Amino acid sequence: MPSTFFGLTIAGSALNSFHAATNTVANNISNVNTKGYSRQEAVRIAAEALRVNQRYGMAGSGVTTTEIIQKRDFYYDVKYWENNARVGMYDTKLYGVQQIEDFLKDDDAVKGFQTILDEMFGALEELKKTPESLDARQAFISKSQNFTNFFHSMSIGLTRIQEDFNQEIATQVEKINSIAQKIALLNRQINVIELQGVHANELRDQRALLVDELSELVPVEVEETKVVNSNYPDMYTGGTNYILKINGQTLVDSFEYNTLVCRAREEKVNQSDAEGLYDIYWERNDVPFNPASRTCEGRLKALFEVRDGNNNEAFQGVVESVTSGNGGDIVTIKYPSITNVNEMTMNSEGIITINNKQYAYTGFSYDSENQTYQFQLKAVMSQEDQAKILERKAIIGTNIDAMGIPYYQAQTNKFIREFAKQFNEIHRQGVDLKGEDGVSFFTAENKADGSEWDFSDYHAQGNDTINNADGNYYYLLTAENFKVSGVLERDPNKVVTMYKSDVPDDVADQAIVDKMLTLKSDVKMFRGVGASSFLDCLISDNTVDVEKSKLFLQNYTNISETILQKRMSISGVDEDEEALDMLKFQNAYNLASRMIQTMTEMYDRLILETGV
Repeated sequence: MPSTFFGLTIAGSALNSFHAATNTVANNISNVNTKGYSRQEAVRIAAEALRVNQRYGMAGSGVTTTEIIQKRDFYYDVKYWENNARVGMYDTKLYGVQQIEDFLKDDDAVKGFQTILDEMFGALEELKKTPESLDARQAFISKSQNFTNFFHSMSIGLTRIQEDFNQEIATQVEKINSIAQKIALLNRQINVIELQGVHANELRDQRALLVDELSELVPVEVEETKVVNSNYPDMYTGGTNYILKINGQTLVDSFEYNTLVCRAREEKVNQSDAEGLYDIYWERNDVPFNPASRTCEGRLKALFEVRDGNNNEAFQGVVESVTSGNGGDIVTIKYPSITNVNEMTMNSEGIITINNKQYAYTGFSYDSENQTYQFQLKAVMSQEDQAKILERKAIIGTNIDAMGIPYYQAQTNKFIREFAKQFNEIHRQGVDLKGEDGVSFFTAENKADGSEWDFSDYHAQGNDTINNADGNYYYLLTAENFKVSGVLERDPNKVVTMYKSDVPDDVADQAIVDKMLTLKSDVKMFRGVGASSFLDCLISDNTVDVEKSKLFLQNYTNISETILQKRMSISGVDEDEEALDMLKFQNAYNLASRMIQTMTEMYDRLILETGV
């Protein structure tokens, strides 16, 4: 039989329960604008009934608040994280391609390629009219220098973007490490609290907010499982195992976390790369982390695509043979992906990967007749290792399906090499005013010692035959070292305007100049077009990337907003709903108070007037 005062106990349970519910509403309202906060709810159940010796059998004992839970749906969390990685990726990609776009502008506001090209060939037209004029020769050289300086400026600008994105990669890696450390610490705090049988709602919100931030950088996967008693598998201890993966690899495992490190490359991958570009490794086991892989998404991937994107045009081939060389083995590569000297992109020294193993090389040569490359390695391989790499794929760098800085640098180098090659071939066919043979008009500065490569030993026999003995070929010419020959800068009389057959006349003419003028538009030298259309091709490439990034960014942003609305409809704090709950719980609390008052009056009558 229940106590005489059992009614007070029942009413008191209602006061306590609705007081807790009202406090929960107050907490929700207080955090209505708190980023990452998810709505909380006090869960109430009927208290355990008492068995009494009465015909009605059981007597209700009131209400109990069992827990205060978060209103959160993991399904929408996962969808938000997946889409957030795509939003971050295309937002960063758009920023990068728009920066590249700034260096390709050629309009009234910016004196760009087309204007400079027109001025150079305009000066050549004037030279045609007065081929013996020293002033006309000097003017043409000056405009040609402006032409080479345009490519210097473009190269410097693209390299600066690459360096900026490289530094941003390091910043984002530090951010990932910081988030991992915080999540591991929160996991420990959450388990300490929840092992006591209560929910660490606020700490869980902080952890989910960190995962939201991380999902913008890299794709995330979260798995949380309950820790059970090994002796009693059905018994839940209150603790959880929390595993967070990025790009399929474990970053946080409950209280432990892994970190990423950036390491500067000792050797360049691409010929025109900036120095010291970072590669990312897992610090714990020294395994590479590749954010540019097909499975990866997020802001970090976009940074790598802009910095390293080569449009899937990395050098690759198949190992044909391995022979002994001076200081290291020589590996011959057949079926190369690059068979034109002017399209070479790899650095003169670097790393070549064969059969998933990296080998340092100190130089290479190209046999155009057999279309094979010979790479001089630093190491000497065993017979067993040599046998393992035969007929295996060899690659320098990584194929990255994006038009990033290396792609635009390679396209620029390809154009100026072909342009310089054809212009030099015409210029060397003639003689100067002194009757001396023409020299190369465009050369490349050797940064090592300040000398010039004049490509005089480059012979256009068949398909880009190279004099490998001297190695003095157009592969050495880049936008960075492209220049007008120092011989011509010092003596404008060296500019050629007549063929050797015209020497007896001893008078400069315009025949050879006419042939030079055809290089502007009549001769195909870049992707099937003339020199005047070079920049149009790059602008077309860039425009496609810009529009694609804008379109995908807008689409994924719209999807993100839809998912966020669904997510917030469950976990967000709605002011109207909380106001309604506040009134509901206030009325319930007042009713419980009224019940206590009623019970008090009943007990007063019972005690004072009946003498019980």
